[in-house]
Amino acid sequence: MYLKIKKKFPLMLALFFILSQTAFAAKNFIYCSEGSPSAFNPQITTDGTSNNASSHTIYNRLIEFKYGSTELVPALATSWKVSKDKKVFTFKLRKGVKFHKTKYFTPSRDFNADDVLFSYNRQRLKEHPYHKINGGLYEYWQYMEMGKLIKDIKKVNDYEIKITLNKPEAPFLSNMAMSFMSILSKEYGDQLIKQGKKDRIDMYPIGTGPFKFRKYLKDSLIRYKAHKEFFLGMAKIDNLIFSITKDSNTRYQKLKTGECHLINEPAPSDLASMQSNQKLRVLKGPGFNVGYLAMNVKKGPFKKLLVRKAINLALNKKSYIKAIYMGNAIPAKNPLPPSLWSYNEKTNPYHYNLKKAKELLKKAGYPNGFETEIWTLPVSRPYNPNGKKMGEMMQQDLAKIGIKAKLITYDWPTYLAKSRKGEHQMIQMGWTGDNGDPDNFLGVLLGCASIASGGNLANWCHKKFNDIILEAKRTLDTNKRKYLYRKAQQIFNNELPWVPLAHSVVFRAMDNRVKGYKIDPLGGDIFREIDLL
Repeated sequence: MYLKIKKKFPLMLALFFILSQTAFAAKNFIYCSEGSPSAFNPQITTDGTSNNASSHTIYNRLIEFKYGSTELVPALATSWKVSKDKKVFTFKLRKGVKFHKTKYFTPSRDFNADDVLFSYNRQRLKEHPYHKINGGLYEYWQYMEMGKLIKDIKKVNDYEIKITLNKPEAPFLSNMAMSFMSILSKEYGDQLIKQGKKDRIDMYPIGTGPFKFRKYLKDSLIRYKAHKEFFLGMAKIDNLIFSITKDSNTRYQKLKTGECHLINEPAPSDLASMQSNQKLRVLKGPGFNVGYLAMNVKKGPFKKLLVRKAINLALNKKSYIKAIYMGNAIPAKNPLPPSLWSYNEKTNPYHYNLKKAKELLKKAGYPNGFETEIWTLPVSRPYNPNGKKMGEMMQQDLAKIGIKAKLITYDWPTYLAKSRKGEHQMIQMGWTGDNGDPDNFLGVLLGCASIASGGNLANWCHKKFNDIILEAKRTLDTNKRKYLYRKAQQIFNNELPWVPLAHSVVFRAMDNRVKGYKIDPLGGDIFREIDLL
């Protein structure tokens, strides 16, 4: 499905060729991203790499988060009403919204209610013509248990829809603003059915967003063009180019030489140099994230709590923070970051203790340790800037208690696909919150429903924990929700399906000429408001 190049050229030459095809006066903005997307449809992706390439670039949602905040604002919907019982949501839709016109699709009508039903029902209904396309795995829809939550979606008229829930759900409106609720074009979907090309919908996208898709060369670049009829006003840059650059040092070199204007995930070791460079600017923001090592509780030694406790005690988090994050993180003890409401301050931090770890391994029946695998993160993310180096340090730590760990990795799309199938034993992963709600961590990453969809990489289903987080979602009283989520964190702390590693500070580095960029507290890179002076 990917577009391929038969011959590889130096990136500078490739970019020169691309840019030379545009008008001389055009503003071309180059973003150095850290990896290739697995698709261009956030309905079927959950990783930040893929969402950056599609969610805020190509698509919109009925409700969105205000740029640089977690405040909800109207987008494709102009307003909404909620019934007294909190189960019926009525959305008034925006008129005059244009879909993208590309070489492969020319819209004949504006956005309307049919597009909303097409997009939501693709995930919701098995009989939908696109439900099974490209795997039919709608992870976020499953994580949030939207199928159980939504009773009905009805078109009132072309510019009004009504969503009825089976029960009240506190984070529902915030969930509506998340990437997986992006709106696709039904007309485009119908065209692909007639052409017998339904699988193209997720790789040749059509949306209403600020940029329209032009070209994708895997592991090389993505090219977009500003959508002139964007309903919030045309973007300030004419052409957006993702220069896919997996190595963080190479991203920095490209920034210094002007091959990139903004880089994703600068290496902590480069920050001091970046900050001293007068041609560059570094932004810093609090990390709404957690990095962790998940242990697959369905496999071998990890079924035993004593083994999981031993591993939590054997890994020296402070040394990782010093060597890998360069001090720009704090040790984690909970699945939630401390900045998120309902964080439990009272849980046990499991400080580094090799003696205790060895004792627990012996009690578990492994006096001489065992052999295992650690999957190391193949991309640089805020919650883990260097998976390979962290894996090597983990390997050394575990060897001290007799555990021989083999390091394994894959390219990013393969890493995600294999982990969702539960092929791993221990795996490095992390999460940046998507909507500012505790359920986005506890439910998505540790709920029983998330095992089947691959979000719960520990494959840990604890009935009491799960009952508590489900009750918290149904509860509209914030104080009661706080109590329940803190209780759930204590259960996690007692059972330890993960080693919570770190909560990092987030950085972005850019050319001094870049204006209007804000760090997204929910982890994305958003280009609609940026300018290049």
